[in-house]
Amino acid sequence: MSSLYALAALVPAAFVLGWWASRRVGTRRSGVRVSELSSDYFRGLNYLLNEEQDKAIEVFLKLAEYNRDTVETHLALGNLFRRRGEVDRAIRLHQHLVSRPGLSDAMKTVALLELGEDYMRAGLLDRAEALFSDLVALDSHAPSALRHLIAIYQHERDWHKAIEHARRFEVMTGEDEATMIAQFYCELADRSRQHGALAEAREYLQKAFDCQPDCVRAFMLIGRLHSEAGEHADAVVAYESAINADIAFTPEILPPLLDCYARSQQMERAEVFLRDMLGRYHGISPVLALTRLYRQRDGERAAIDFLTSQLRQRPSVRGLMALIDATMDKIEGEVRENFLILRDLTRKLLEGQAMYRCSRCGFGAKAHHWQCPSCKSWSTIRPIHGVASE
Repeated sequence: MSSLYALAALVPAAFVLGWWASRRVGTRRSGVRVSELSSDYFRGLNYLLNEEQDKAIEVFLKLAEYNRDTVETHLALGNLFRRRGEVDRAIRLHQHLVSRPGLSDAMKTVALLELGEDYMRAGLLDRAEALFSDLVALDSHAPSALRHLIAIYQHERDWHKAIEHARRFEVMTGEDEATMIAQFYCELADRSRQHGALAEAREYLQKAFDCQPDCVRAFMLIGRLHSEAGEHADAVVAYESAINADIAFTPEILPPLLDCYARSQQMERAEVFLRDMLGRYHGISPVLALTRLYRQRDGERAAIDFLTSQLRQRPSVRGLMALIDATMDKIEGEVRENFLILRDLTRKLLEGQAMYRCSRCGFGAKAHHWQCPSCKSWSTIRPIHGVASE
């Protein structure tokens, strides 16, 4: 698989080199030189297609040396080195390119952007920040530089600077970054909550709502603030608002919501709300919540009957496990042993399943993340709906 990724990384460089080689055909006076250049290009491409990346790079480096002015070729090679993990080589190449006399301002800016990406890949975030900040100050490729700065500040968890640069990006490009900025304010609010600065946390959450009125995470944080203050009835309202804002986050919201229903003695309201959810949400979480409610209120038989009827409509491995657990005390002998085996198998099946997936890049996870660990997008990790998941 890694060889395929390397091949995919090399192909763009090969086509850039091919374009340059074909371009040189019309300007070379020596047919021998043209033939040599074309021969080298196709030899390198052959290495590339045969997944002999090291030999291909040697050939392409030779092509780049034919003419020191082939900036595009050097940029392609530097990008290739970075993709292969050879960041030191990419840095040296781009630094050399930036220092070359006679380089146009436009090409120098492109080389600086590539150098900044090299620094980021190498973990030299202070150098990358300084470089991108200089480009923004010069108004050179500012949108790209701003994007990189926002990524750096997210990595450093400097949310104030991330917000500042995200707003500058909105003004410069006209793109709407409200969802991302709302998440930055939620990060600030959660940090303030952990430090006991509750008034400050509420101010940040209000700013999150100003950016995104239906921000699920902000509703959940308000619910948590109310719950931790003992204001469980107000927490119920906030958590219900979170589900109504985006029902996809139900598995994350239901546990604290159910706790607040119980603490505020609003179990009738809980049943009404969960019953309503059955028609709007096709996952298993509301079913399991109602099963527990009926077990406490009406007894084990009523809970089992409800769960069984629901599983006929929405098959679920999690629901099956709950049904097995509920019936284990009522069976004996060989049947019980068979049920124990079945329960063990279903548990192992669930342990190997991703429960959440990023709608942007497809990253699978067992736990929920507000920011995708893979593509770094916000609010794109959602429960997977299926027999073996939600």
